Amino acid sequence: MSDPAFWDDQENAQKVINEVNGLKELVHTLERHEETHENLEVSYELVKEEVDEELHAELEGEVKQLAEDLNAFELQMLLSEPYDKHNAILELHPGAGGTESQDWASMLLRMYTRWAEEKGFKVETMDYLPGDEAGVKSVTLNIQGHNAYGYLKAEKGVHRLVRISPFDSSGRRHTSFASCEVMPEFNDEVEIDIRNEDLKIDTYRASGAGGQHVNTTDSAVRITHTPTKTVVTCQSERSQIKNREQAMKMLKSKLYQLEIERQQQELDEIRGEQKEIGWGSQIRSYVFHPYSMVKDHRTNVEIGNVQSVMDGDINPFINAFLRSKMN
Repeated sequence: MSDPAFWDDQENAQKVINEVNGLKELVHTLERHEETHENLEVSYELVKEEVDEELHAELEGEVKQLAEDLNAFELQMLLSEPYDKHNAILELHPGAGGTESQDWASMLLRMYTRWAEEKGFKVETMDYLPGDEAGVKSVTLNIQGHNAYGYLKAEKGVHRLVRISPFDSSGRRHTSFASCEVMPEFNDEVEIDIRNEDLKIDTYRASGAGGQHVNTTDSAVRITHTPTKTVVTCQSERSQIKNREQAMKMLKSKLYQLEIERQQQELDEIRGEQKEIGWGSQIRSYVFHPYSMVKDHRTNVEIGNVQSVMDGDINPFINAFLRSKMN
């Protein structure tokens, strides 16, 4: 970064800065844990010398908190797969059920946005298609931060909601589904052959929030990769050129993900594994009625406080899943 020519390549410079910031945060976090540990050792010596129930209870609470913090730090250090440190592209799509499932997708959108903001990540809406009455028909987020993909890859799958529907005048219980797709964001470090003749590029007027340029210029871009029928859209920028650049990054990420899934499918066939694909293969259930509980079906982690989960407290699920993959 001290090289005079560092800023000649703005995009690469930003990547280096992001990496440095991530490493600095790791070091600072470790230093904080070491300082806390030293303070706890002093408190422990005091508790041994004289009986002080209040100090003892306080020490127990602080030791428990440090253990939780160290577990989270260890997990962060274990995120070492090739693209874990990358930004994440997250897509939400409601299942069948119209307004009910579209509303569920918007609830998940809020949950992931809250989680990302709590992590200190930047959230950029790449594409947003509102529902007819409420909720969203589809939304694509670019979640930017160190290890964003490493964490969010645990969220890929179908999410199931059970509740009394606010859209049903009879007050009946409804089950809704929404799928979450997560991919690492790539720039130029991954070589994926995309031929121009395989692309169908359409422009249209943006439909989401964005100021005066919305519905006045054809700035939004939709790119279709005809061999794989993969479609990406971007309307977050005012410039059609910038939206096209962002859409190409998204397409590269999707094609890479497809290749990874193809390789995994071949491995599963060799091993004789059968995996159900579809709405029946939900990874997590969120139950609002007749009781309150969120359960991850892969790790059996359960949380009774549904509201805290919907407010973004999904770390217990993410941590348990990632640890299960590392064992």
